[in-house]
Amino acid sequence: MAPRRRRSLLPYGLLLPAAALLGLVLGYPLLRLVVISLQEYGLRSLFTGTTGFAGWDNYAEVLGDGQLLPVLARSVGFCAALVLGTLVIGFAVALMLRRLGRGMRTAVTLCLIAAWALPNVASTLVWQWLFQPGYGVVNWLLTQAGFGDLTQRDWTTSPASAFTLVWLLVVWQSVPFVALTLYAGLSQIPRSYYEAAALDGAGPWRAHRTITFPFLQPIFGLVTILSIIWDFTVFNQIWILTQGGPDGGTTTLGIWTFTRAFSRNDFGQGAAIAVVSVALLVGLTAVYVRKLVRSGEDL
Repeated sequence: MAPRRRRSLLPYGLLLPAAALLGLVLGYPLLRLVVISLQEYGLRSLFTGTTGFAGWDNYAEVLGDGQLLPVLARSVGFCAALVLGTLVIGFAVALMLRRLGRGMRTAVTLCLIAAWALPNVASTLVWQWLFQPGYGVVNWLLTQAGFGDLTQRDWTTSPASAFTLVWLLVVWQSVPFVALTLYAGLSQIPRSYYEAAALDGAGPWRAHRTITFPFLQPIFGLVTILSIIWDFTVFNQIWILTQGGPDGGTTTLGIWTFTRAFSRNDFGQGAAIAVVSVALLVGLTAVYVRKLVRSGEDL
């Protein structure tokens, strides 16, 4: 019995170093964030090192702020649009990779890896240059294509076009990971299943519905969870391109946290917004995690 018990404890012992490292890297900052959210932590506290206890006052002010509901709705809607766009385009690219020859598939894969590996700040600056009024390449191409004189068009002057600009950038950065992950799943589906479906008279959509999607359900769950986490916390792209403007039209929870903490020097309320964001993110991903675990148990 003792050797069996030791064998049952071995996996936990192997996971212990990684769990300890995650607890140190993620656990302490999160705990510190919660502590700051309960304090009167402002610019004075940075110099004096002394803070007062605010209790739930920071949360009460944040939850009673008139900006909360618009910012929350904007954040959730933008996250949903990003996740949907990433999954649809990523799945289409994965299907394309499955149909390409070896040489072209290798070239496309290298391009996807290069786009994914590029730091988001660097790629955002390149994106900003592409859509720059006056000398932006995209504005010039649209002008040459006959869409009117768009050389001086500033895409960040309205919330709709600004969000579209950010959406295109984030989806472009996220598609490579999703496409390569889904392609890895597609490569594990035997082609004989599709051949049998074709003999039974099933078309492409029927084959995907009865073969592809059931096989890829756990992978879709995984990439959906990761996409929600990444897209809900998008900050660099929005801040570099629009800084939350125009008139707060692209302000999400991440931008609101930053401006509240560093523009108003109210780090307590900024931390409270961040804690609320974490709680919402956990709630948004809980359903997908549960489905992913259940699908794994059914396999």
